[in-house]
Parts: sequence; structure tokens; C-alpha cells
Amino acid sequence: MTSLAYKDHKSRPQSSQLEGIAERVKETAMELAVAIVLLAALVTSSHASSRVEDPPFPLPIHLLRPLSGSGAHRLSGVTCESWRVAVEANNMRGWKTIPRTCEGYVGHYMLGGLYRRDSAVVAGEAAKYAESLDLRADGKDVWVFDVDETTLSNLPYYARHGFGVELYNATSFNAWVMKGKAPALPESLELYKKLLSLGIKIVFLTGRTEDQRDITAHNLKMVGYHTWEKLLLKGLNVSGSSVAYKSGMRQKLEEEGYSVVGNIGDQWSDILGQPEGGRTFKVPDPMYYIS
Repeated sequence: MTSLAYKDHKSRPQSSQLEGIAERVKETAMELAVAIVLLAALVTSSHASSRVEDPPFPLPIHLLRPLSGSGAHRLSGVTCESWRVAVEANNMRGWKTIPRTCEGYVGHYMLGGLYRRDSAVVAGEAAKYAESLDLRADGKDVWVFDVDETTLSNLPYYARHGFGVELYNATSFNAWVMKGKAPALPESLELYKKLLSLGIKIVFLTGRTEDQRDITAHNLKMVGYHTWEKLLLKGLNVSGSSVAYKSGMRQKLEEEGYSVVGNIGDQWSDILGQPEGGRTFKVPDPMYYIS
């Protein structure tokens, strides 16, 4: 199908004007589709509804990005749904991109109701657990939140880049981060508010680097995360795995007298490594893998 689409494209007039118009049409379609989904998410969240509805019409995932062009590997004998389950269960490890054949599936999952429902289950269980805690009297109980794809959603960026079918590009992703326009993941924002109401302090622990502190803090506040105990970012010269970095930062929190009662992230590397915290929660994310 991809090769046929490519031939059709080659048979059209090679006018730079027509190409420019086509590119703008694709970008506009992407922006409209993502904006509609994110607006629906915010409206749903504002009504504090635990039920997440599917969009009222099929979303044109393949209008967001051409079917041609991607360097991802193919799957053999594995459905995209099974691949996603293996990713979430941490059975599929070390992958660099989503399979090329799963671009449409992952796009529909991320922009449809299932991603929101899955996120709502995670946030709901985390809230129930938090309500059951016998908190300390010294106010040193903290909950650790990852930022990207846990607290803030980079879906507008990944919709432009094949929902993970393209290799990670630090330059383009960091340019997106510096815009400070990532929306909140609504279910995580509701959990954040619940934890604050219970008297649990919030610590944001992210793989973003110190030079992104100001824009990250601004972005968090703009979408509803108004207060926190700490915002921990990675030093510019820090190397090593994400597991080592984040578990090391949690260890420092405990050494400072804090009790990490909960820990939530979209990557297994956000929640593995001692000390993990009183209980860990994994937010769904089939778009990328960080070790």
C-alpha cells in the first residue's frame, strides 16, 4: 500500500506550490484532530467524570502523517495489540521505535477513548491507595510524579512524528519542550489534586535537564499543577540509566527525611530501582521506551 501511494505521488505534477499547499493541509488536519481530542479531554476532566467516552467520529489518524517514510522494524506473527500489552507488561524491552505496521493502531489508541480509560483506571487505583494511607504528622509524605507522558502529555508532538514510529530526535523534541505548550494528562491532574487534598506533598522527578527548569515549571503551572514540594531535573552532566538516576533521587529524598508513599510514571524506568516508594503505578505509554 505504501509503495502504491508513493507511485501515485510521483505521478502528480511536481509543483512546489502544490506541495506546499498539500503540506499545509496535512498539518492543519493534524492540528485540528489533536486539538479536538485534547479539548474533549479537558471538558471531560472539568466535569470530574470517571467515564471516558470515545470520540463521536472516527479520527483520521493517517491524515496526521503520510503512510510513507519510517524506519521502524516490522513484526512477524504478532498483532499490534499484543505488542502493546507486552510493552506495558515490560516484556518487550530495549525497542527504539514502534513497529511501522502499528503506527495507525497506536495513533488510534492514543487519540481514542481507550488510552483515557486505561489512564483513569491507573489514577483511580492510585487515589484509592492514597486514601488508605496513615500519613505521618510531620508533613513529609511525598508522592513522586514523572513529567513527560505522566503529568504532561506530549501527544501534539508525537502526532507529528508517527506516534513513535520515528527514531527519537533530541533536537526536535527539546524544541517542542521549550515551547511550554504540553497539555496536562487529565487523569493525572485529577490524581494530583486528590493527593494535595489528602495532605500529600508532590515531587516532580523528570529526565528533563536543568536548562529546561523554567519552561517546565511554567508549563506545569499553566495547565493546573500550581504547587509542589520539589521539581527535580537532571544535571547537564549526569549520565547512566534512567533507573539509576531516578532511584538515586528517591534515595536522596528519603535521606532528607521524606517518605515516598507513592510513585507514578509512564516508563518502567520511572518506578523500578530501590527505593521504589510505598507503591508504584504505571501509566500507559506505547510510544517510546526509556531504559
